[in-house]
Amino acid sequence: MFDVFIIDMGGHDENVDRLTKKLPHAKVVRYYDNHLATIKRCVAKSRTSHVWILSSCCDYTEFDFDYKSTPWESYQIHCWASGNQKFGDTFLINVDEFWQQASIELLEWYKDIHWHEDGVPRLPWPTVTYASDDLPAIVKATKFDTPYIQFVREGDTSTDFDPPLWKDRAVYTFNRANSVSLIPRDISGNLTTQIYDYPYVIKQKDRFLGDKLLDIIYISNGEPEAERWYKHLCDCTQRPIQRVQNVDGRRQAYQRAAELSTTDWFFTVFAKIEVNPEFDWGWQPDYLQEPKHYIFHSRNPVNGLEYGHMGVIAYNKRLVLDTMEPGLDFTLSRAHDVVPLLSATAHFNTTPELTWRTAFREVLKLTYDNSLITNIETSYRLKIWLESAEGPNAEWCLRGAHDAVEYYEKVRGDHDKLMLSFEWKWLNEYFRAHYTEQ
Repeated sequence: MFDVFIIDMGGHDENVDRLTKKLPHAKVVRYYDNHLATIKRCVAKSRTSHVWILSSCCDYTEFDFDYKSTPWESYQIHCWASGNQKFGDTFLINVDEFWQQASIELLEWYKDIHWHEDGVPRLPWPTVTYASDDLPAIVKATKFDTPYIQFVREGDTSTDFDPPLWKDRAVYTFNRANSVSLIPRDISGNLTTQIYDYPYVIKQKDRFLGDKLLDIIYISNGEPEAERWYKHLCDCTQRPIQRVQNVDGRRQAYQRAAELSTTDWFFTVFAKIEVNPEFDWGWQPDYLQEPKHYIFHSRNPVNGLEYGHMGVIAYNKRLVLDTMEPGLDFTLSRAHDVVPLLSATAHFNTTPELTWRTAFREVLKLTYDNSLITNIETSYRLKIWLESAEGPNAEWCLRGAHDAVEYYEKVRGDHDKLMLSFEWKWLNEYFRAHYTEQ
């Protein structure tokens, strides 16, 4: 019988016990970062012409330990697949031949490997089922005893993928949201705020599982075409739409929407926008990142700008509910990202007051942002709002923009005074106070 070494990769102690009882002369060795380094240590300790190397993550219940290679194959490394993974974890190695190639840097560079497709099944990796929207935090709090742990969001389906373990163990994801993932123990020293801190992330798109669609919630507050665009939204999505209507206060309206949501993120559609019929309602947030809001582009038909203003927003439910004292822009008060997909056209110019109100709010925010950090993009958008407008109520768009700059200068950028514009009621009263004769 050849020498036998069992590589203990951690976390499968019962399997190691079973193997040592079945193979009493076997020696258990600790795993040294990668297969090649560990194999070298095992071969160095061998006293037989060949050596068996087994791994604690594999199930050897049906394995034939009496296997003998043919004479013309005896110089090769014999490698048995681990499940469907060609680069497996079970080896029969010719000791003398191995030392002739021991200077290789990667095991796959070995010149003569005999691949056995009738492999050894792997034992299942531990699975962490989580309900949180913050997968990076869940991973950071998890103790890794095995080379991999599977993380599955509640309601999602797990996978039976066999990852390669020889080197550069990657994060593997199995759905659009990346909420079903196989994550290696190696990530522990490389994770700060997001899974992408780890250098190896592979999305198994050919194995993607289904995702739960995000809720869609429609928010209106007296907009004259609210019903028209609500019907258009229903026609485009062919899905149930929840509504939040006439809630007093912008923050309160957003938080009411969050309370209605049954998903960690939800699409928010505002009553001034005509959603793009081609918009992808199957879009998913990225669980590999920290929780954040996602802002989609919208087209402004009055001045031609196309950016996140008035677009569909995928709000993170928890962040919305936790935002009790937002800044001048509710969405930008928490972590956020812009997704450059056209979600809608914003028909905000249906009445003088609505047009003025929208321009006033946006230009006030742009002016404030520009005062903090001068930005070419922000400066350009501000210039267009102040100078360009065409179509119905174009003059009210320009009035709202210039009134915002005038108000900003009047209050000298006082944040508390600027925050008054956060509420629809204050905006309406300010407009009527200035334009009652219009």
